Amino acid sequence: MHIGMVGLGRMGAGMARRLMDKGLSCVVYDPQEDAVARLVADGAVGAASLAELVERLPRPRAVWLMVPASLVDGVLDQLAPQLDADDVVIDGGNSCYHDDIRRAKALADRGVHYLDVGTSGGVHGQARGYCLMIGGDAAAVGRLDPVFAALAPGRDAAPPTPGRGNGNGNSNGAGTDTSTGTGTAEHGYLHCGPAGAGHFVKMVHNGIEYGIMQAYAEGFNLLRHANVGKGSHAADAETAPMRDPQLYQYDMDLPEIAELWRRGSVIGSWLLDLTARAFQADPGLDGYAGRVSDSGEGRWTLHAAIDEGVPVPVLSAALFERFQSRGNAEFANKVLSAMRKGFGGHEEPRTEINHPS
Repeated sequence: MHIGMVGLGRMGAGMARRLMDKGLSCVVYDPQEDAVARLVADGAVGAASLAELVERLPRPRAVWLMVPASLVDGVLDQLAPQLDADDVVIDGGNSCYHDDIRRAKALADRGVHYLDVGTSGGVHGQARGYCLMIGGDAAAVGRLDPVFAALAPGRDAAPPTPGRGNGNGNSNGAGTDTSTGTGTAEHGYLHCGPAGAGHFVKMVHNGIEYGIMQAYAEGFNLLRHANVGKGSHAADAETAPMRDPQLYQYDMDLPEIAELWRRGSVIGSWLLDLTARAFQADPGLDGYAGRVSDSGEGRWTLHAAIDEGVPVPVLSAALFERFQSRGNAEFANKVLSAMRKGFGGHEEPRTEINHPS
């Protein structure tokens, strides 16, 4: 089977390599010529333009886009006029599902199928496989089942959930295993519904990811400051004194605690594995500035929660913490300080607690 891959960045290149490792043929394009050359050296067919990529794919074509969400419409504007009826375009990036619904309708008018595929796996996906959350027309999903199966981790990535059957039957491409009644979810990919459904599921997935990451971050920060009672505490009228410094005399070894929690703990996860690696390489995380970006999914998750009337306090707090990490609370803090001085004459304290290193 042949597939075109547009965008050979951190994930696109790894996905193309995984597909080729599984025996699929890839035609690849990226504006960066060296990125194309590296994939050609690994066995891909290179293209110098979108037009050349389309020309080199057999009909009906399948073109997978792995480009930033802000660039998808521009790429589609160039690509769509060159496609024929029954071709398929897959957006595997992190687009908003609203855009998927619009794009699917526009391409359907040309007879072209559009699939939105939320793709999770990051830079490790080439080896581990990618979790795929698919939205769009069931017939197009079924046709591309070999592509999804090749990219996905497979059943051995996790033990089966008791009661689901053996999961060894043949997929009909729409997420249902025809021999057992269980789904392709056990293999790491799932047709979640019509246009936009894949990116809707990925949006919520990333909102959850924000919350889990924030919980780990806050917990390790609490452990790091468990020795605050050993520090010096300057007395001033504006700062509440530490009541029981003798209760906070612990010098916690964060790399060892992270390693400990990876084994048998109910909070073990791949995110914890990655955290443990980070601590091992840089115990104080001195190589990081602590400015945390957000690529949009957390915001869209909150929009959906508001529209649905569903409370998501953890997910919203995690998103707002990312804003704060980038200094976006600085002026608000100045307003707070100004109000305290206004109503009570409170001056800002000029001393800080001297935390032991």
